[in-house]
Amino acid sequence: MLYKSMKNKIYSTIILPFVLYRRETCSLTLREERRLRVFENMTLRRVFGPKGDEVTLEWIQLRNEKLNYQYNLLNIIRVTKSRRMRWAVHVARLGEEKIAYRV
Repeated sequence: MLYKSMKNKIYSTIILPFVLYRRETCSLTLREERRLRVFENMTLRRVFGPKGDEVTLEWIQLRNEKLNYQYNLLNIIRVTKSRRMRWAVHVARLGEEKIAYRV
């Protein structure tokens, strides 16, 4: 069984870049943001597996906030917006003679 830190690395280096590919150049609609959040939570639950309650010995479902807090991961929407800002700064540094700056 993989440790939590290894699973965090797998999620942040393989799954997250795949999902966010080309997202830094376009804006997200509210519908797309919601779909990304749902996908992120489904993926986290699948990667980290179900959790058992040690007292009652029953399986518990982690709520979204607790899931993100427990694994110390950034919100996928915040990551997308920060990458979009990084892209905007990159384009701003290009100069007025470049086509990307004019667009």
